[in-house]
Amino acid sequence: MAAEPLRLLLYTSAGCCLCDTLHAQLDGLRAEIPFELEVVDITGDPELEAEYRAELPVLRVNGRKAVKYRISTPALRQRLQRAAFPSPLGGWLDMLRLR
Repeated sequence: MAAEPLRLLLYTSAGCCLCDTLHAQLDGLRAEIPFELEVVDITGDPELEAEYRAELPVLRVNGRKAVKYRISTPALRQRLQRAAFPSPLGGWLDMLRLR
């Protein structure tokens, strides 16, 4: 049974090299993990600028902030896989791993 595609929202700005890098990483993972990507340029929107400018790029996965600044491709893959295929035990396994 195929999983529902993730809904990704990437906040960026023109000339942001970290934004370009994250966008390229996502493009590279598209074949492995099903997702829908919406890219929002925050430039000129005072509310978005106030909320996201200091943290660009910001990636929301299914409405939750998942990434800001930078992330390695393996870590991004793992984060998206966890969101796409959540454990039946929910966050309990992640809590155990943190110990």
